[in-house]
Amino acid sequence: GDLLAKHRKVHLFDINFPGRMVFQESEVLSAGNELTQFATPWGAVGLGICYDVRFPEMAMVAARRGCLMMVYPGAFNTTTGPLHWELLMRARAMDNQIFIAACSPARDENAEYHAWGHSTVVDPYARVVASTDEKEGIVYADVDLSLVDEVRKAIPVYTQRRFDVYPDVAAKR
Repeated sequence: GDLLAKHRKVHLFDINFPGRMVFQESEVLSAGNELTQFATPWGAVGLGICYDVRFPEMAMVAARRGCLMMVYPGAFNTTTGPLHWELLMRARAMDNQIFIAACSPARDENAEYHAWGHSTVVDPYARVVASTDEKEGIVYADVDLSLVDEVRKAIPVYTQRRFDVYPDVAAKR
């Protein structure tokens, strides 16, 4: 197929759960400095990688600039995955009234790093449309893009924002 976009992870995963896990991506990677979106025949799609999903501004900027979906390939671990994976995907979908597709590697108990798995698709109402468990699998989901307009008409946060009270994070700089 054709290369549609290149994205460099913006936020590096530098965490420390004392006694359980320390992970420092910044020791081996450098962060990207641009947000990425690309056009499809169905609409614009934004990209983030793994830890990027924890920063709501990325999805907010993408949605405000016309993206109907964010895609997050990620490998949350078995510490953060059960706590936050689905919660974050649903929050980004709800906050921005867009679809979220999050894909994860399957868990390999023989590997040093144990991925959470659970690839998931969430709709603009924050409903999980499709998901897997930790095993190898494929997620199939019907993505009805008319739901983006439906939820934005029902809950019109796009027209009710108060930039006289707080800054517009999606404003071009």
